[in-house]
Amino acid sequence: MDWGTELWDQFEVLERHTQWGLDLLDKYVKFVKERAEVEQAYAKQLRSLVKKYLPKRPTKDDPEVKFSQQQSFVQLLQEVNDFAGQRELVAESLGIRVCLELAKYSQEMKQERKMHFQEGRRAQQQLENGFKQLETSKRKFERDCREAEKAAHTAERLDQDINATKADVEKAKQQAHLRNHMAEESKNEYAAQLQRFNRDQAHFYFSQMPQIFDKLQDMDERRATRLGAGYGLLSEAELQVVPIIGKCLEGMKVAAESVDAKNDSQVLIELHKSGFARPGDLEFEDFSQVMNRVPSDSSLGTPDCRPELRAASSRSRAKRWPFGKKNKTVVTEDFSHLPPEQQRKRLQQQLEERNRELQKEEDQREALKKMKDVYEKTPQMGDPASLEPRIAETLGNIERLKLEVQKYEAWLAEAESRVLSNRGDSLSRHSRPPDPPATAPPDSSSSSNNSGSQDNKESSEEPPSEEGQDTPIYTEFDEDFEEPASPIGQCVAIYHFEGSSEGTISMSEGEDLSLMEEDKGDGWTRVRRKQGGEGYVPTSYLRVTLN
Repeated sequence: MDWGTELWDQFEVLERHTQWGLDLLDKYVKFVKERAEVEQAYAKQLRSLVKKYLPKRPTKDDPEVKFSQQQSFVQLLQEVNDFAGQRELVAESLGIRVCLELAKYSQEMKQERKMHFQEGRRAQQQLENGFKQLETSKRKFERDCREAEKAAHTAERLDQDINATKADVEKAKQQAHLRNHMAEESKNEYAAQLQRFNRDQAHFYFSQMPQIFDKLQDMDERRATRLGAGYGLLSEAELQVVPIIGKCLEGMKVAAESVDAKNDSQVLIELHKSGFARPGDLEFEDFSQVMNRVPSDSSLGTPDCRPELRAASSRSRAKRWPFGKKNKTVVTEDFSHLPPEQQRKRLQQQLEERNRELQKEEDQREALKKMKDVYEKTPQMGDPASLEPRIAETLGNIERLKLEVQKYEAWLAEAESRVLSNRGDSLSRHSRPPDPPATAPPDSSSSSNNSGSQDNKESSEEPPSEEGQDTPIYTEFDEDFEEPASPIGQCVAIYHFEGSSEGTISMSEGEDLSLMEEDKGDGWTRVRRKQGGEGYVPTSYLRVTLN
């Protein structure tokens, strides 16, 4: 079925339908154009969002990039950025393959439609002109027939009129004959015109217009087919980027699975581990010595302010750096302003950089030497003397880098020794009880004699030395105590103590002891065991209860 046969009389309907088809094509082109603009805006917003959340600092300068969480987040942002790129490809494909091509095709269709309808209107106009000519010849024939009939009646009337002259009768007959001849010619012309019009009308309705309608049908079907293909391009543009988008989504999934909490904890340790040893136990500061007690063998002795102990206490508090306010540090070349562990890492990085630079300079020196040898063997290739400044400069750089490598190696060795030393101190401090006082226990004879000299007291009350861990606990004092006095309190041994030095006494962990004499500030306390025996033990090893 075709339009020329079935719709031969629906010229206006076909005109409206083909115009509607072209309007639909333009409407789809406009839709795709706006869709592409939406994709472009979406991609632009995604890229702006990614740019907003990407790290501002260079990657190598950002310590956070070492955490798997940050690495996964950056990878996620990069995948989103790639996803935005695919949306841009969709917009570009829609803009070129749909908008531009279909818009161009629409213009071609409009020109073709215009041409076909102009041809149809010309055919209609020709048929209408033929019909007008037919009507004109028909009216002429009708008029000529009436005139001939009138002239014939006039001639017949004059012929019967006895009063009419012969000349009038002849004249009327000639006029009738002329009108009759003119009517015959009009009849022949009308017949010819009618035949011509019928032929043109048959050609118009059975040949000319069906051909034009068939052309319009073909044009409209091609337009519809192309529009359907345009509909398909919308999905094809998406399908083309589906594999890449799938990879982007898979990359996002991989980034999510790459978060390693345990590794991040280890990274935090590596980044911020100071290498310092943990602070030691604080010494007991007995402020009760300022109380006015009656001097006796079992008392704390005469009160004094003991400024040297307070100074030592102040120094001890000053060393507990984690709880104090950090001062502004001055950056040094050997990174000594950093904690030991961080200093070691920074020195290791600097040493590796210097070694790489040194290797690069040595390679360049070898290359320059080979080039110089080539120039010496083949002078036309270049002047060997022109390479001397560069060789000298390279040698100077090599010497400078070697000195820097030696310097950083020495600093690194020192830093590593510090780290190992701090590790050893920290482990030993937390694997055993506190160290006994660095000073030796007081002389038993002087402790039982209230009239001891002030010089002896001062010598026994000196603050502990910084090197107490290496100082042997040894002194000479009399083991013969005076008559035992009554205990002034009770105490319990917190740690085991082996009294190997003179004047000390051994005790077991958890053992109940009698307190015979309180600590006078030297770190030693005089106790008596229940099974017998009396001597000094470290005050920090006891939990004391006074009577």
